[in-house]
Amino acid sequence: MQTKNDKQRGYLKRFTRYYKPHKKLFIIDMCCAFIISLFNLVYPYLTKEIINNYVPNRLLTMLLGAAGFLLGFYAVKAFLNYILQYWGHVVGVRIQSDMRRELFGHLQELPFAYFDENKTGAIMSRMTNDLFQISELAHHGPEDVFLSLITLVGAFIMLAFINVYLTLIVFAFIPVIVIYATLMRRRMTRIYKEVRVAQAEVNADVESAISGMRVSRAYTAQKHECAKFDKGNSFFVKSKSAQYKVMGEFHSSMRFFTDFLYFAVLLAGGLFFYYGKIDVGGFAAFVLYISALINPIGTLTTIYDQIQEGATGFKRFCEIMDEPAETQPQNALRPETLAGNIVFDGVSFGYNNDDDARKVITDFSLDIPAGKTVALVGPSGGGKTTLCHLIPRFYEIDGGSITVDGYDIRELDRNVLRRNIGIVQQDVFLFNGTIRENIAYGDFSASDDKIAEAAKKANIHDYIMSLPDGYETRVGERGVKLSGGQKQRISIARAFLKDPPILILDEATSALDNATEMLIQESLGMLSDGRTTLVVAHRLSTVKNADEIIVITQNGVEERGTHESLIARGGIYKTLYEYQFKNL
Repeated sequence: MQTKNDKQRGYLKRFTRYYKPHKKLFIIDMCCAFIISLFNLVYPYLTKEIINNYVPNRLLTMLLGAAGFLLGFYAVKAFLNYILQYWGHVVGVRIQSDMRRELFGHLQELPFAYFDENKTGAIMSRMTNDLFQISELAHHGPEDVFLSLITLVGAFIMLAFINVYLTLIVFAFIPVIVIYATLMRRRMTRIYKEVRVAQAEVNADVESAISGMRVSRAYTAQKHECAKFDKGNSFFVKSKSAQYKVMGEFHSSMRFFTDFLYFAVLLAGGLFFYYGKIDVGGFAAFVLYISALINPIGTLTTIYDQIQEGATGFKRFCEIMDEPAETQPQNALRPETLAGNIVFDGVSFGYNNDDDARKVITDFSLDIPAGKTVALVGPSGGGKTTLCHLIPRFYEIDGGSITVDGYDIRELDRNVLRRNIGIVQQDVFLFNGTIRENIAYGDFSASDDKIAEAAKKANIHDYIMSLPDGYETRVGERGVKLSGGQKQRISIARAFLKDPPILILDEATSALDNATEMLIQESLGMLSDGRTTLVVAHRLSTVKNADEIIVITQNGVEERGTHESLIARGGIYKTLYEYQFKNL
């Protein structure tokens, strides 16, 4: 069983590997920090020499030489600090960029079930806030810790040369500080993680509220949204307050320890000077070295917060990276083309590993011949949309098999399978880009002429050309600048451009008015021609011409046949059909 220390070492090992691509800049950064820490030890030594030697002995040349040396030292130190601030941050930003690229790429590979269980805003928080804190840690962490440790060790050595006994007295308090900081670590880690969770929840609420702004306004639900936001915001304030409380305890205690070091050196050093154990220059240098010693202690105190923030962020980053991605089967099959003969054989499926009593689909079997149009109709909850999601392997079936042209889809390369499937859904998603870009999702290698041809087939080309920017018109977030019918036609154009042998139409026109639906049905009819088409529809008028209509309920396939045969049968389909048209 992996212990907590093993996990910590594992996180550290994973974190350090992100430095490898940038090791040259990192080494330069560390060298600068090392030289600066050595320079910081020179000033107290020169002070001791000036007080004890150069001034009393009137060594003007040595005094001016020491002053010139200090001036040059400060100039070099300023340049080294510039490198630390500039290139050190560049290292952090590049590491952040690498992590963001890796995280984004991994999100592209995660199964759909992950996004069903996690809020978009919470994922965004990990990609922005968490990675920023990791970036700050990547830059400041090694640099500040290294500089501080070198200064601490160097100050101890220099102090020991002045008076080893006085040094031991002062440094006896250092272990107390270290033990205290260690005891605070666990408590701070827990609270910092709570703050991260609270911040992610607030981001998720904001993202949801902005995306659903039209709905909340339409239902005058602003007060409800504000109340919901206030609840999450209050939790964030509470968590943040707890964080600041422990930060206050930690920093005030550390400040007391550093002040106590001053007190100890003044008292002990004064007594040593009084009894003639050190001279005045040594006493002055000792005080200055203690100042040099306290600065890295203060830095370590500050960096401790940053380490907690960054470490918490990195753990949350690792949580996503450790989520299992969609896997490719060993020796995955990659047929050049698929005709589209789809067979469901005893398929069972449930979300979230549901038990048998709560399966969405149980022992479902269906044969869809290549090139035929099959419609799935029936009451809500029968699993019609779920069946559409299973064909491209958006979810994994629990039992049975689904084959395409005799290939079990679990043995096919996922990308090959999905390249052969086109999907037009009720809820059309358009990316925040141009019309051209959104159509090109069907085939990014397509020429402008092919994109225009796809738009013509979808009856959207003339409208696009009427816009001032034509195909370069930006559609806005989720296509907000377009009507429902226009978005649907762009989605159809996307499918035309892809030209897949298998087409899934999932309630493709249910959100449109009758006039728009009639126009789009023409485009869908052209799109379906010669393809294996699976249509999910509640408007039965849209499926009358299907080669076969399958009536699905929670009990599975209840009826199947053509429109005419099902009407003649007088069963569920006829009841649904007559109900929809009884007032016409």
